[in-house]
Amino acid sequence: MSSLDKGKITEIKDHMEKRQVTLSEGTSLPSLGQGTWYMGENPQAKAKEIKALQLGIELGMKLIDTAEMYGNGDSERLVGEAIKGLRKDVFLVTKVYP
Repeated sequence: MSSLDKGKITEIKDHMEKRQVTLSEGTSLPSLGQGTWYMGENPQAKAKEIKALQLGIELGMKLIDTAEMYGNGDSERLVGEAIKGLRKDVFLVTKVYP
């Protein structure tokens, strides 16, 4: 999927697995996740943004943070496309505007 060589992918994934945060209910996540602010705002960037999110997942960044106000909801739609078929591999965080 990515342009990184397999050795580099393995190195990054190993690092991600070593640096974990455990939530109060027991879920463990890598200490580094992905944010999506500004994603979904530019239709010409959509394919690159989806690839970036998928590469992050491949590298072990399981947490994806988004919000309904990012790109007027387009960020959440973009995340939905990016994680299609990968949902079980992702810890999704979203926020709603009060």
